[in-house]
Amino acid sequence: MANLKKSSREQLGSMATAGEQVLECYRVLQKSSSNVVAEILRGQGEFFELDHYPKGDVHDSETHSQFYYHSHREGEHGHFHTFLREKGMPKDCRPVEQSEADFMKERDDKLSHLIAISMNHAGFPIGLFTTNRWITADNWYTADDVIKMLDRFEMDLAWPSWPVNIWITAMLRLFRPQIEELVEERDASVADWQKKHPDDDVFEDRGCDITSTRRISVAAQIKRVNQALMSAAA
Repeated sequence: MANLKKSSREQLGSMATAGEQVLECYRVLQKSSSNVVAEILRGQGEFFELDHYPKGDVHDSETHSQFYYHSHREGEHGHFHTFLREKGMPKDCRPVEQSEADFMKERDDKLSHLIAISMNHAGFPIGLFTTNRWITADNWYTADDVIKMLDRFEMDLAWPSWPVNIWITAMLRLFRPQIEELVEERDASVADWQKKHPDDDVFEDRGCDITSTRRISVAAQIKRVNQALMSAAA
C-alpha cells in the first residue's frame, strides 16, 4: 500500500480532484447504462483477444498521450495500456542503452509505456501493473524518467468517449503514488532478472513479462486521500 504521507498537500489535492473526476465519469456513464469498457468497445464489432480497441489506438496529437484496450489475461476482462510518445516527454528523458527490436526500426519516434490498468467484467478497475518491453513494443526508459512523464499524460479528446478520456487521465493522477512504486519495482525486477540470466536480452526474454502488479480500489483510494488531506490540515 502506497504511503500517502510522502505526498504534499498539493499532490493530495490533485489526487482528490482526480478522484472526483473518476466518480463523475462513473455517474454519467451509469445514467446511460454504460461503463468505461463498454464505451471503448462500442461500435467496434466482435471482440477478439489481443486486438487493440478502439482500432488504431487513441492518440492525442497535442499531448502525445496514447492508450488502447485489449484482453488476454486470466482474472480480468481486459486492460488499458497507457503510453507517452517522444514529442510529449520532458526534454531530458532518454531511453536506456538497449537492443533494437524490429518494431523499433519500423517507427519514426519513440514511446514509453507508463502503466496498465486491469478491468473487471463490470467495467471497473481492479489493478495496476507494469510490463517488460517485448509485451508493449515500447522503448525502455528508467523509472525516474517514466515518473517524470506521468504528469504529461492527458487525453484531451472527445473521441472515442469523452468520459473515458477524462477517466483514464484521472486514474493516473489518483493512483500516482502506487504507479511510481510500481515503475520502481519494474526496474528492480528487470535488473534482478538480468542478473540471473546474464546471457539473455532481458527486454526480449519471454520469461520476464509482468514486472510489478498491485490490486486497487477507487473507493478505498479516495477515502485514504481524503483522510490524508484532513491530517495534513490538522
